[in-house]
Amino acid sequence: MVTTNSKSYFREVEKSHRKYSAALRRARTRQAVMNLYWRHKKQHEALLKRHLREEMVDVVQIKKKFK
Repeated sequence: MVTTNSKSYFREVEKSHRKYSAALRRARTRQAVMNLYWRHKKQHEALLKRHLREEMVDVVQIKKKFK
């Protein structure tokens, strides 16, 4: 099920990946590439964590209807 939260999440991920890809093309050293990767990974994990928290709120609301 795609909700507004999901659409927002996908937009944010797409934006993050575009920035990451552009930065990778500009990177000049191996260390710069690794630094970009770790920064991107941290950002991606934060986005996912926030997204899953929002989805859990939706799940809890739906579960309450069944009680």
